[in-house]
Amino acid sequence: MHRLRTCAARLRPLTASQAAQTVGPQRPITITSTGGTRTFQPIRCYTAPVASEPFLNGTSSNYVEEMYFAWLENPKSVHKSWDVFFRNANAGAPPGAAYQSPLALSAVPQLSSLVAAQPNVEKLVEDHLAVQSLIRAYQVMGHHNAQLDPLGISCVNFDDAPVNTGFQDVGFYGLDESDLDKVFRLPTTTFIGGSESALPLKEIIRRLEMAYCQHIGVEFMFINDLEQCQWIRQKFETPGVMQFTLEEKRTLLARMVRSTRFEEFLQKKWSAEKRFGLEGCESLIPALKTIIDKSSENGVENVIMGMPHRGRLNVLANVIRKELEQIFCQFDSKLEAADEGSGDVKYHLGMYHRRINRVTDRNITLSLMANPSHLEAVDPVVQGKTKAEQFYCGDNDGNRVMSILLHGDAAFAGQGIVYETFHLSDLPSYTTHGTIHVVANNQIGFTTDPRMARSSPYPTDVARVVNAPIFHVNADDPEAVIYVCKVAAEWRATFHKDVVVDLVCYRRMGHNEMDEPMFTQPLMYKQIKKQKPVLQKYAEKLIAEGAVSRQEYEEEIAKYDKICEEAYNRSKDEKILHIKHWLDSPWPGFFTLDGQPKSMSCPSTGLTEENLNHIGVVASSVPVEDFTIHGGLSRILKSRAEMVRNRTVDWALGEYMAFGSLLKEGIHIRLSGQDVERGTFSHRHHVLHDQNVDKRTCIPMNHLSPDQAPYTVCNSSLSEYGVLGFELGFAMASPNALILWEAQFGDFHNTAQCIIDQFICPGQAKWVRQNGIVLLLPHGMEGMGPEHSSARPERFLQMCNDDPDVMPPLSEDFAVRQLYDCNWIVVNCSNPGNYFHVLRRQILLPYRKPLIVFTPKSLLRHPEARSSFDEMLPGTHFQRLIPEEGMAAERPEEVKRLIFCTGKVYYELTKERKTRGMDGTVAIARIEQLSPFPFDQVKAESDRFANADLVWCQEEHKNQGYYDYVKPRIRTTTQRAKPVWYAGRDPAAAPATGNKKAHLVELRRFLDTAFNLDAFKDQQ
Repeated sequence: MHRLRTCAARLRPLTASQAAQTVGPQRPITITSTGGTRTFQPIRCYTAPVASEPFLNGTSSNYVEEMYFAWLENPKSVHKSWDVFFRNANAGAPPGAAYQSPLALSAVPQLSSLVAAQPNVEKLVEDHLAVQSLIRAYQVMGHHNAQLDPLGISCVNFDDAPVNTGFQDVGFYGLDESDLDKVFRLPTTTFIGGSESALPLKEIIRRLEMAYCQHIGVEFMFINDLEQCQWIRQKFETPGVMQFTLEEKRTLLARMVRSTRFEEFLQKKWSAEKRFGLEGCESLIPALKTIIDKSSENGVENVIMGMPHRGRLNVLANVIRKELEQIFCQFDSKLEAADEGSGDVKYHLGMYHRRINRVTDRNITLSLMANPSHLEAVDPVVQGKTKAEQFYCGDNDGNRVMSILLHGDAAFAGQGIVYETFHLSDLPSYTTHGTIHVVANNQIGFTTDPRMARSSPYPTDVARVVNAPIFHVNADDPEAVIYVCKVAAEWRATFHKDVVVDLVCYRRMGHNEMDEPMFTQPLMYKQIKKQKPVLQKYAEKLIAEGAVSRQEYEEEIAKYDKICEEAYNRSKDEKILHIKHWLDSPWPGFFTLDGQPKSMSCPSTGLTEENLNHIGVVASSVPVEDFTIHGGLSRILKSRAEMVRNRTVDWALGEYMAFGSLLKEGIHIRLSGQDVERGTFSHRHHVLHDQNVDKRTCIPMNHLSPDQAPYTVCNSSLSEYGVLGFELGFAMASPNALILWEAQFGDFHNTAQCIIDQFICPGQAKWVRQNGIVLLLPHGMEGMGPEHSSARPERFLQMCNDDPDVMPPLSEDFAVRQLYDCNWIVVNCSNPGNYFHVLRRQILLPYRKPLIVFTPKSLLRHPEARSSFDEMLPGTHFQRLIPEEGMAAERPEEVKRLIFCTGKVYYELTKERKTRGMDGTVAIARIEQLSPFPFDQVKAESDRFANADLVWCQEEHKNQGYYDYVKPRIRTTTQRAKPVWYAGRDPAAAPATGNKKAHLVELRRFLDTAFNLDAFKDQQ
């Protein structure tokens, strides 16, 4: 560990011209001179050019500016040489002629007595500029010298960026020790003077050291907004800002007691259990409570939090105030498994709680999101849920709903999702109007030293990309922590931008309580063993001040210990783990009181002809006057109008019908992803752009009817992990909304694999949390190469929880019950009518499940991939399987082969069947819903064609696609009476060939296999 170097010869001065650039008309400045004190407002404005004068260059413009306005206010307040200069300049004289040296003026008798008393103007200017550079040096780099590490062995090393501050380095600025007692006027860019406008250099340095080099390190000078920089300077530089009342100190002590004793209680009772305790960062609890108190004071009613495992139980107990017995019973090895789902470990679970905030006496709702071990994965999920809560309560500026994200130091620097989430922070459709980030910086990642874990000095440097101020604070100084958290909450309330609090602390135990840290960090842990706990330090400080007595302190400890003991005794009565008690996103009114669906049926998803026509008219028109659309788009809208007249829909129009009808029923729809407004394949066009007026747009879907729900369609940033996580969070807030994320191409979902694997697939099983998010994944072998061909259906199907070897009992409500039992729904629709139905079914079901849709590319414009209004009228439903309805269905006993398939390959099969004249001998059935598998309908179809052999045909390679999923399930429906033969591409490592000719050869080969009735004779 390198020691953080203190004030050694290290600061590169910023040039005075740079310093001058930050000066603006912020506040009145009082100047001391021989003529007394004067106040004026500096404004940049000169009437004569000044470039030709050596002391009127960019470095001294600030000083001259102040002199000029002092002169305007009172000409006698400045030296006579300045008076003459400004008079001449105002009269229009060039600078060379306007200036007269004090020596030249001494020829004038009435001035001679004044001259001897005047200082050298040039030296005065230079000295003031030197002081200004010194002040700026502290503001920019004072944090380098702050005492941030409680252990005193900081890993933050600035050897390559030396800092010159302190008394011993004033010579670096052209000042010397004799200047330390000299009084200097303070620039407008500092607040260290308080009510004073000038201070001795010695006092200036002392106050800057107090502001920037103690237990708080402030990084903010990279922010390119002067008002925001001034705001921060005022908060940290003003003398006496960190004053606490007796009541505040006592509250802080009580919170430190709860934070510390909670961990000690768990350690005492369950010393051999993992709990990822907070020891070494106990001030996190009062930090969070302060942020929440201050935010509540500013009008926030709902706080949504995400955090990793360290300190989670403590946050649940002491911030969200979950019942202690509910936490303690989790440690009981005899506790029975969850009442529902498969559950999760205690330090991953979430919580939702509405209570009165004791400090502000206002209602506040706190929720902590459940999350996996994958650090930082919860960040975008929290932001999405926060955005949704803001949206539903009409909180357009984030005044009532906010998010707090907690991070570990190693993950904050190491995980790319942090960067993706930051880049959503200021986008119109994704902003949550400022998040407060709190980093529990224990200066180690499991066993990895920070010097091996990041290339930047601080773990928080990623936040600089969005101009978020970063407040580093020594976590062993609870009062400094509280002050910084107050400022962070005020910053968010004032500017609605992100802010980071870096709690520099340590980890008293290993990564978990079973781990031995001395293997890898022997010196650090020797120091930690010697380290006095922060509660003890703070209690001793308050007792010494007389703020509390030792007896009061001990009573506070005894009081909380008693609360813990009583809760522990109650926890023994808990016999079963109720995961519902840990639900982070309840949906009041959607389920029955015991959390069950209100019915087990799904109404028809069809629409009236009148409704279809109305939506069709909107889809094919521009509902805004004087709006010029692109000529190519006019043709698309005309063709839509023609389809509506012909009572048919293509893919885009089918989607329009589904969205439009749900909006009219009051269901909010949000479609998000890369280029979704137009659609990757230029088929959707949900946002029209005026060709003559920049940024003028129209969303026809928002012009359906006066009482419709709003439609949000938004192109996302070029991120999958972050944006899918965000939409998942958005879908958590309410069941009465259809939230869709579309991948640009299906294979792009793999960069969001963590969200799919850890949240979407097992979310309900782990956390009893239903979610109706829809993933639209363009999929299909079009000869366009290995990328963008496959949405990897095999991965989704492999994670489905239905049993391939068990034929489920068939009942009247089989289809709906099967959907209820599955973990997600996987479909590959072959026509737009079925796509329309599956989208509407997603909302009309009495529960919510994630829906994975493999969407087409070439079928978007395929002349046969159309649906009639007749397939979408009242009484119609989503078809899980579309049976053979052609010539083969007329004489089923003569059918020799039944081909099951899904998606686009159906159209290639029917075309080949027609070409070969085999319409009567080969039947083709489309499995539209792959999971949960339509056992009943597959059985009915295979029974109908009893003499036919069974073939599964797919365009994907054999080790990919659907074959391994459907084969055992089809065999189960036929009681393994027949084999299921395979027609498709051979196994391969890549999803598709990059050669167009090879693609067509493969297609021809598997079509030959599919229609060669003797193809499998040798394999019998």
